[in-house]
Amino acid sequence: MLLAIDAGNTNIVFALHDDKKIIHKWRISSADSRTADEYMVWLSQLLNFENLDITEITGAIIATVVPQTLFPLQLLCRRYFKCDALVVGEEGVELNVKVKLPNPAEVGADRLVNAIAAHKKYGGPMIIIDFGTATTFDIIDEQGNYHGGVISPGVNLSVEALSMAAAKLPRVAVVKPDKVIGNSTISAIQSGIFFGYLSMVEGMVARITKEYGSPMKVLATGGLATLFNEATDVIEIVDQELTTYGLFEIYSSNVDKT
Repeated sequence: MLLAIDAGNTNIVFALHDDKKIIHKWRISSADSRTADEYMVWLSQLLNFENLDITEITGAIIATVVPQTLFPLQLLCRRYFKCDALVVGEEGVELNVKVKLPNPAEVGADRLVNAIAAHKKYGGPMIIIDFGTATTFDIIDEQGNYHGGVISPGVNLSVEALSMAAAKLPRVAVVKPDKVIGNSTISAIQSGIFFGYLSMVEGMVARITKEYGSPMKVLATGGLATLFNEATDVIEIVDQELTTYGLFEIYSSNVDKT
């Protein structure tokens, strides 16, 4: 089995893959100070719950946007799974995607992984919206080339910032309100967050499509993708396994090449 590790700013996702399907997937909060041994104590318990042996893991791949997590995750794979993990972005790891930007190294590993997975599964041209710590819009063309995108603060990040900066405003859950016009402080905040972000998504898709110059598929991923998809016709596809699938594709293509 292959262990795919997607280390984001908020969570780290560990996914097991076998025979072209996800067997199990777990997540843990991102922490710069967590050691390889701590990861293994947590992961070994989850493996035991599923009656899995660590010897069944024969390969690993890591994508991270948090550089401090890379060494302990590599050590985890080396020490406990007896393999050297492929690392997205490192020399020698082929991604088979052309980045049409002046400085390709600026693009986050997760965004390239999503681009590879989206093109492989759904073709292009496409806008990929990732509702993560940041809300990102990534653009790929018909050949799967990466053309850049948009980065804005994530929904939960905005909720947290609002409650921290305004003493009298409470932190609220992200939900779809029944009405746009709130009749209380909480409902007004919920409306501003939900419908504000929904309007941003719809507006950005329209602007990107106009600038690109031809119709584009729109795919959403990330924790809040389903919630926003239910309120708009702009999003055509929701795929919560996009990044994990992309990691499996990258690993397979590099192993096959070897």
